[in-house]
Amino acid sequence: MPVKPSEKEEEYFARLELQRRRKHEEERQKTIAAEEKRRLKELHHMRCPKCGMELSEMDYKGIKVDKCLSCDGIWLDAGELEQVAAMEKRALDKLFGVFKK
Repeated sequence: MPVKPSEKEEEYFARLELQRRRKHEEERQKTIAAEEKRRLKELHHMRCPKCGMELSEMDYKGIKVDKCLSCDGIWLDAGELEQVAAMEKRALDKLFGVFKK
């Protein structure tokens, strides 16, 4: 005669299966999120935040400034604004004079 599992045993194994499925779903969601983040980074890397066109990196006195080839927008990376602010006023006038048409 086969032994029928008790309700507590069934509940225990059902709970284990639910925990396993939750863990698997969390891992799947993390993988999807990481892949989406990577895809968005590749999609937007060196693209103008304003118009979406390609950015060109220009070196001016050791500061890497990104300039849009389409709308002529100027974009600074983290810390570059502080470097620009530390320059003398004459140097700032020269910097912005480079970007005028």
